[in-house]
Amino acid sequence: MPRPIAHSASVPAPVDKVHAALVSEQYWKDRIEEIGGPSARLVSVHAINGTISVVMSQSIPEEELPAAVTAFKKGPLVIERTESWGPIGGNRAEGKFGATVEGAPAAVSGTTLLEGNAEASTMSLSGTTEVKVPIFGGKIEAMISEQVLSLIDDEHGFTAEWIAKNLS
Repeated sequence: MPRPIAHSASVPAPVDKVHAALVSEQYWKDRIEEIGGPSARLVSVHAINGTISVVMSQSIPEEELPAAVTAFKKGPLVIERTESWGPIGGNRAEGKFGATVEGAPAAVSGTTLLEGNAEASTMSLSGTTEVKVPIFGGKIEAMISEQVLSLIDDEHGFTAEWIAKNLS
């Protein structure tokens, strides 16, 4: 059964600057380089008219995976992530995110929302994690959800720093 995930974080920057970062190809290049992990890369970036669609590949080395995962998947966990953001309007923008695990019946998907004003912004997401593995699926979903939320915290921190360095 899919496990719900939700997250919200404040970014100390105006909503228009946060959106400008999110639809910048350079932001994504810098983000994957700084916090993407081993073998991380941008697969594709399509930015047009204040919107963006990004595909990333990231991996987690086998030695960092819990036994519940290595029981069904040997080697590194290769994750393909997608994220897209629509145009900004009325101090908000909506998007989508997703992730699949190569060679495993696991997926994460959901929606994102950027809201704010001239002083600060809030980035939030809601979605589900689903692992279709008998007996261990729930444990693996919990681990994936925890890892995803930790990664998103890192990404929101990176976003605030990137804006301060590049859009101030």
